[in-house]
Amino acid sequence: MADILGTLLTIAILLVIATAIVVVIVAVYARTPLERKYESAGGGLGGSFDAVWMPSAHEAGSERDRQTQRTAPAPAPGDPLGRIDDERIVIEV
Repeated sequence: MADILGTLLTIAILLVIATAIVVVIVAVYARTPLERKYESAGGGLGGSFDAVWMPSAHEAGSERDRQTQRTAPAPAPGDPLGRIDDERIVIEV
């Protein structure tokens, strides 16, 4: 009887430790800024979890990607050329 109790106690302790590790990982991941979540190769895996568990974070990431990939509009024939300030070209969008 004592052997069974010892085995059950060992299993319970291991389950508590495993649960604590998962809780810590999820808490750290939730506090990580969006820019850092997606810079590694595992970002795609994190993105799928965001889509399910934090849709607002997924939508914010999609909007951020859309805005960073936006191209500058092509100049029209009548538009004035861009101006140069201190050897920097300024393009007004």
